[in-house]
Formats: sequence, structure tokens, C-alpha cells
Amino acid sequence: MKKKVIIVTDGDKVAKSCVEKAAEKLNLRCISSSAGNPTELEGKEIKDLVMESEGLTVLVMVDDRGRAGQGKGERVTEYLVNQEDIEIIGALAVASNSPAVEPINPDKSITLTGDFVSHGVDKDGVEVSDNKIYGDTVENLESLGIDNIIGIGDIGKMCGKDSIAEGVPVTIKAIEEILKINGV
Repeated sequence: MKKKVIIVTDGDKVAKSCVEKAAEKLNLRCISSSAGNPTELEGKEIKDLVMESEGLTVLVMVDDRGRAGQGKGERVTEYLVNQEDIEIIGALAVASNSPAVEPINPDKSITLTGDFVSHGVDKDGVEVSDNKIYGDTVENLESLGIDNIIGIGDIGKMCGKDSIAEGVPVTIKAIEEILKINGV
């Protein structure tokens, strides 16, 4: 049976703690060592960790540390998409203040208040006027054919609405949406 992976396009210390907390609350597995700013592990190393993990659904963080174009995080995503024993069931496309990046069009976005919207959101999780997400590690999500892309503000932050102290509700709700869409 294929491992089901949700890509999270952020891997700094705050995001790592929040994604780990979300995984714990949702009874999922999280590849903590996939975090980093930028991601330090190569695609094969992360794939091996995914395959060794308990459970069927796994959260993987990828990050380019603000780099425009094809960075290390995007190379990891591309590697994982091309593995026959892994199915990418969705992605949290994290908005950032990286102006030189190519935006993507998410399937939907989630605001800092936990509302799903048809437009994009900014780093603070505030809805913007168009359906675009500008993020440093999102540029290849659409071209790789990943379905269920949810735009989201900066994980663990969003004006304090998604903090560990608050229980990371926005991140959890976004992951739950991907699980629901996939019948997981």
C-alpha cells in the first residue's frame, strides 16, 4: 500500500513545532528531520524515512529559505512525486514575503480565522484579492500535478492565531481538509 504524504512548504523552527503538534493531534506521522531552513535532507533520505514511519499518512516539510526558483525544498517535492510507493494527497502552500517567486493558484485557501476562501492569502493569513499564493517553496506544486493545494499563511504565526499556545488550529483545519477530501 502506498504511503500518503502531505507536503508542507515551510520548515523553520516554528513551523516544525506546529506541524509536529498537528501530527500528534491528528494521529499522523511527521518527518521532523525534513524540517530546516532550508531543508537539509535529500529526497531519497526523506523517502526512506517516510517508508520507515508507522502509519499510512505522513507530513513532510520542505523549505527553500526564501530562494526563488527551483531550490532544495522543491527538488525534494519533485523527487517524492515521482516515487511509485508514495502518493502525494495534498499540500499546504505557505505564503511568504518572497516577492521574486512565481505564484501559484491554490485549490482553496484558509484564513487566519480558519475560514476557507476561493482567493489566496498572504503571510498573515489574510485573504487577498486574487487567487495567488506567493511562497518560496510552492513554485512547482501545480506543475507537478499535485491536487488539493491549500494556501495558508505562515504556519504557527498568522498574528498569533495559529500558535502552539492556541493549539495550531489553522494548520490542523487545513490538514483535516486534505484528509477529508481524500477520505482518510
